[in-house]
Amino acid sequence: MRFSSAILSVLALGTSVLAHPGGHHISRREISRRSLMGLQCRDDVAKFHERRIKRNVERRWHGHNTTWSIHTEAPYFETIQNDTCVLTPEVTQGPYVYPPSQTLRQDMAEDQKGVPLWLDIGVLNMATCEPLEDVLIDMWHCNATGSYSSFTNLSPDTPFLELLEQLHINDSDYQIGVTDLHTDETTFLRGMWPTDKNGMMEMKTIFPGFYIERSIHIHVQVYTDWILRENGTIITGNKVSTGQLYFDEALEEKIMALEPYVSHTAINRTTNAEDSVFPYDNAGGYSPIVDIVPADGKDVTKGMIGYVTLGVDTTALEYGDNYLGDS
Repeated sequence: MRFSSAILSVLALGTSVLAHPGGHHISRREISRRSLMGLQCRDDVAKFHERRIKRNVERRWHGHNTTWSIHTEAPYFETIQNDTCVLTPEVTQGPYVYPPSQTLRQDMAEDQKGVPLWLDIGVLNMATCEPLEDVLIDMWHCNATGSYSSFTNLSPDTPFLELLEQLHINDSDYQIGVTDLHTDETTFLRGMWPTDKNGMMEMKTIFPGFYIERSIHIHVQVYTDWILRENGTIITGNKVSTGQLYFDEALEEKIMALEPYVSHTAINRTTNAEDSVFPYDNAGGYSPIVDIVPADGKDVTKGMIGYVTLGVDTTALEYGDNYLGDS
């Protein structure tokens, strides 16, 4: 683990952020390049995925008085269910990233109500098809009713451009990163953790809800050569990947029928098919949809384990993302 006493600050939101509400563009050349990387590592991904699912793991949901022991005599999936989700710095990180609230921990649920979700994430270097050790995986998503921590005073039911107008924020000022939209210091459903020697990490959270104009998703970024300050927030690192993880529509329908998700009735939920960002994350012959199994082996509404393999292109780095100023 690497720490530094240097001062962390508010992230200056870049021009790619505005693409979150309205979609973004990835060139055909980039899609083709990622597709080729995914295909060349396909067999390695399948073996990697199988090894992870065979593990016997006891998972505890703290605060919910629940423990599940998962014992498998064979993998849940005989063959890989999804190709590698190849991430890229070109995919938008969205307007609700806020590094001062994203800390080093393996349980980011806090007190948020919802269906327990353990994300079992494996990371492969697409240049070598080998697991990547000690890369930092940074994740964040909204709660069961669509709100992001650190932005809880922004309505999840109002289109983003309308929010800017209500806040009397000039669209062009926002795009160049001179405006900080965070409203509070809450940290729920944000967390970071490094991969182990096998290129794996696990994060406890809840199944996400939804907000206007976006399908249900989880943001993820991967860093190499990362440095943290003493409170566990990131100062700098080479951002090798940015992307979003999604879920199957049938699963989403089942979970959204439960409390507290079902109480979010002010807007209609956007599906993956309707989402403006999903086609870019889904292009190039691979899928960013998380494979799900019930934590108790029977009922996903009681808790679930999500498996996904992230492929990162270590040749496409955004060097030294530095966050300057006060935290």
